[in-house]
Amino acid sequence: MDFITNYTTEEYALTASWQDFPKQVQQQAKMCAIDLTAALILGSYGKQFEAGIKIARTCGMTGEIGIIGSNEKFNLLGAAIAMGHASNSFDIDDGHRMIQGHPGTSFIAGTLAAACQKNITIGQFIETLVVCYELTIRWALVMQQDYKFLHSTGTYGAFGTAIGIGRTLGLTKQQLNNALSIADYHAPLTPVMRAVEYPSMNKDGVPFGALVGTMAIIETLCGSTGKTHLLEKSDYRPYVDDLGKKYHILDLYFKPYTCCRWAHQPIQAIVDLKKANNFVHDDIVSVEVRTFNSAARLSKKIPTDSEEAQYNIAYPVACAIVHGDVGFAQMREQAIPDKDVISVMDKLSFVVDEEYDRQFPAKRLASVKIDLKNGKTLQSRVYEAPGEPDDSNLNIGWIIDKFKRVTAPMLDADSQSSIIEAIINNDGMLMRDLIEMINQSLKKNI
Repeated sequence: MDFITNYTTEEYALTASWQDFPKQVQQQAKMCAIDLTAALILGSYGKQFEAGIKIARTCGMTGEIGIIGSNEKFNLLGAAIAMGHASNSFDIDDGHRMIQGHPGTSFIAGTLAAACQKNITIGQFIETLVVCYELTIRWALVMQQDYKFLHSTGTYGAFGTAIGIGRTLGLTKQQLNNALSIADYHAPLTPVMRAVEYPSMNKDGVPFGALVGTMAIIETLCGSTGKTHLLEKSDYRPYVDDLGKKYHILDLYFKPYTCCRWAHQPIQAIVDLKKANNFVHDDIVSVEVRTFNSAARLSKKIPTDSEEAQYNIAYPVACAIVHGDVGFAQMREQAIPDKDVISVMDKLSFVVDEEYDRQFPAKRLASVKIDLKNGKTLQSRVYEAPGEPDDSNLNIGWIIDKFKRVTAPMLDADSQSSIIEAIINNDGMLMRDLIEMINQSLKKNI
């Protein structure tokens, strides 16, 4: 297979503009900006972010760039590292079914850091998000085809981060091509299914994608050279030929719950059954969850920390039964383990349904059967998770409602509205001012 350097990827990365995007894409980009902001806010209250801040501080990466969730300021690499430890910390960020991971969180840290360094506006930043999504998802698709192995979010995050920073800092085509080749070559090859079975802060590998992508830009500016990236392979030319025609950003799903997407289907089924039948967890004899194989492989052990709780199927499903929700309050470190949730976990069983498994990953399906002490059996319909790209309820109102629900512990209602208003309507506001506004609004002790 030949590599052909024709700068198609780089031309698009550097020249695509807001006016080029269809209205639906523009709306989706603002939804993504709101959603990623929520993920960074929640993440800034987690232990992983504490580690990221400490790494940046310990390595002497101070500077003038502000970050969400801290009053400390860092240089480009330090800010990317710190926020890279926050964006996926509570697993509440967007995803894409066919790459089986989270494109937005993969590049948001470095791109946001560069936006503050370059002092660009909200409008310019959201414009850059579209470019990042389009090229990151394409690279992820060809990467999985080329390597024939499921590598996770941090892998394509290196490429996406280099795209976002390179565009924002105004690199030339040649410079960006060089940075992308370095990011492509050094991208962390994160074996995600290991993290599924053995949950930890390794998770999707987001911090290391942010690190490598940012370093690829710095390496380029300091004289390091590289050649070739996967989107230059001749056999993958169709993936760049449809740039500006097909928009993968429209294929994103959005997550209402702070856990692995593969657990969202039974969670929603249980939330709906609770509302319709008004039972409590003590009323339950047993719960059978029918799902697909990858979901069934999620951990079912009693978690000892937030990561084990998120990359789990039994714990969040039990949370939904006990609390009717799976959010920051249930997944924060201080809430784990929850004795009532643990008592319900013993009543759960998980069955791989062959038909559900056959449709994975294009569709992620599950159903739930609940036997109650009064002799009644509740059977759900077959569920896809809320927020899928073909979900008729998914729109900017859905995203705003999600933002308000998941950030309620950290922000009062007026602050939530001000942040949303700025992202949707204040295109000329500087990104660094938006970060400052967020930080001034955050509750310190929750």
